Amino acid sequence: MKRHLMKSLINWKDSSFRKPLILQGARQVGKTYLINEFGHDHYFNTVYFNFEMEPQLSTVFERDLHPDRILQQLQYMSGQTIMPEKTLIIFDEVQACEAALTSLKYFNEEANQYHIVATGSYMGIAMTRKNFSFPVGKVDMLQLYPMDFKEFLMALNEEQLIEQIKTSYNHREKLIEPIHNHALDLFHQFLVIGGMPASVKIFTETQNYDLVRNEQNRILEHYLMDMAKYATPLETRKTRMIYSSMVTQLIKENKKFQFSKVKSGSGASDFEGSMEWLALSSMISLCYKLKLPSFPAKAYIEENSFKAYLSDCGLLCAQSNLRYDMILNDSSLITQFKGGLIENAIHNQFCVNGLTHYYWTSEGIAEVDFVLDLGHQFVPVEVKSSTRVKSKSLNRYIELYQPKTAIRLSQKHFGQDDPITSVPLYAAFCIRKEELE
Repeated sequence: MKRHLMKSLINWKDSSFRKPLILQGARQVGKTYLINEFGHDHYFNTVYFNFEMEPQLSTVFERDLHPDRILQQLQYMSGQTIMPEKTLIIFDEVQACEAALTSLKYFNEEANQYHIVATGSYMGIAMTRKNFSFPVGKVDMLQLYPMDFKEFLMALNEEQLIEQIKTSYNHREKLIEPIHNHALDLFHQFLVIGGMPASVKIFTETQNYDLVRNEQNRILEHYLMDMAKYATPLETRKTRMIYSSMVTQLIKENKKFQFSKVKSGSGASDFEGSMEWLALSSMISLCYKLKLPSFPAKAYIEENSFKAYLSDCGLLCAQSNLRYDMILNDSSLITQFKGGLIENAIHNQFCVNGLTHYYWTSEGIAEVDFVLDLGHQFVPVEVKSSTRVKSKSLNRYIELYQPKTAIRLSQKHFGQDDPITSVPLYAAFCIRKEELE
């Protein structure tokens, strides 16, 4: 499957300022597949080491962290020649060996002619460990997310549709009705299937939603097991409670995360550690409230007010145990849930696109779903799950702050009513910083 991040990996390989690379991302988003494919296509050979499946590998890093010695032993264990510039060395699930993670510092300083990529599902958690220091400033870092809608379309061989959507977005021209409706249908499919590569693969091969749901449930079960593996029993219980509450949190009209919805009478102090664990593991991500759209934005956020989103909309569907045909047929019975589901999908798309974003409220009477921080201007974004696009909140924001550009995402066609640009939900992947400047 084609992934956007392959281009970034090639740029890393060719950079004269290259450092050992850490590829982060939640479990089962395709890190191992992508990095092995990268090695196969762009290097003479690849040597692969998995620190979870091969615990004995850790002994290589016990004596000292000198790159020459480590390379000799890795070469012996792999049975392959490791060549500068020509061999890709992969340290998979490197968080299972803290010393191997620290060794990247010395590879950068003493043996940077060797190309190393370290991957980890719980790298964020590994960064907080104390036994070995994290190689701050000595590594490059990339984040792999679940597949976005564009990658989903590529997996379905819909490249022509992608080009038509991009052209229409650039010229603010409507797609003809049959193509518009087809794109909306595919977007609803994506909401159900999501972007976990295994789920997408099953769907492309079978078109069977039941098999997809079985795979999603398997992934969710693995996530729950991992919580027990990487956290204390008490923290595990709290973490599972938060993760299970995500559906409830996103169907509220006010989607600000409320710890009292996790457990009655509880507050932030009861669950802060577990919430941080989920965020560091990339199972969820947080979107903070922006009190005032002014620069620098970080000076105006409320750290205690945030919305939390699952890393994948398909997993959110599976966790809700909602019949998939209700999403596919755009049932009016699930309006509230569908709104939260689509907002989750758009948040994930903005993360893939590298767009820093927050949300905004005004005295409890208005809420704009997202505010994009472009560094020199803010762009408010309202997300609507249907063709009904009346929005007092977005109008209130425009009235107060006079933004140069505002975006409304909905099931309607492309359109322009300054300063509001109407963009169909399926074209959210086109919204990029360089397109807005």
